Amino acid sequence: MNKFDLKIVALAGGVGGAKLAEGLAQVLPPENLTIIVNTGDDFDHLGLRICPDLDTVCYTLAGIVNPDTGWGRADETWNALDNLETLGGPTWFRIGDKDLSTHLERTRRLNHGIRLSQITHEFCRSWGVLPMVIPMSDEVVSTKVYTDMGVMPFQEYFVQRKCQPSVKGFKFDGVEKSHSAPGILEAIELSDAILICPSNPWVSIDPILAVPRISSALAEKKVIAVSPIIGGLAVKGPAAKMFSDIGIQPSAFAVAQHYENLIKGFVFDQIDSGLIDKIFHLGISPYVTDSIMRTTEDRSRVAAEVLDFCTLLV
Repeated sequence: MNKFDLKIVALAGGVGGAKLAEGLAQVLPPENLTIIVNTGDDFDHLGLRICPDLDTVCYTLAGIVNPDTGWGRADETWNALDNLETLGGPTWFRIGDKDLSTHLERTRRLNHGIRLSQITHEFCRSWGVLPMVIPMSDEVVSTKVYTDMGVMPFQEYFVQRKCQPSVKGFKFDGVEKSHSAPGILEAIELSDAILICPSNPWVSIDPILAVPRISSALAEKKVIAVSPIIGGLAVKGPAAKMFSDIGIQPSAFAVAQHYENLIKGFVFDQIDSGLIDKIFHLGISPYVTDSIMRTTEDRSRVAAEVLDFCTLLV
């Protein structure tokens, strides 16, 4: 099968997931790509519904993301935040003026009973995003982090406390009663392969997999994961620290083990090529490449190589 004919469903969250999603969008026809995005990070702040992973993926696909941070909007201004600080309001979660408009309009529509998946579809259309982007659920699922300082919402751990507490475990409140957003199960059924983007396994991918019926739908599919850990370090975010806190040596191999019962193939960086045999012995087909995505060209190259790998497995 030609890689351009593959129907792909990508699971994504955070900056790493957004980068590969952008690469896939550059390589595949838009009708062949569906991106399912983690919403366990979502929370209410200043009376607004904030969807950090969803916005990062959408902003990246739209070409309007801040290129320096990988999140937020490019050419942002901070008038609202500066005035909020003057008034003594909470500024630990930095929302720029352009970003604020997204949260304001999303919250307004949610308050009128419009589903998050429909709002996301309409926002993507406004931003010129052509692939289908779907939040994992229209219902509220909240990631809680168990730490040595108590249980806390993910954004408190990640942003307010800067990942300093030691992690003991995770819980996804509300996931048992949640449902996958419309279109997800159908996209999985029609797909040729599922790609797990180089997102944090614990807090970006596991919440998606915990939504009822998603994991069982994936069980019949060829699933390929891309490692977010290179040379024992996370390219972005706290994934490596989370592995260490829980007592697991952070490595590409640890990521492969995390997904061992789900994936058929595993893509990881050439710096970790010494792990090929260990990953092969897990019953997982390994693929080694230069997986760091610094530029737009890197993203499309990595995406094309991952799709070539998919054609060997499907």
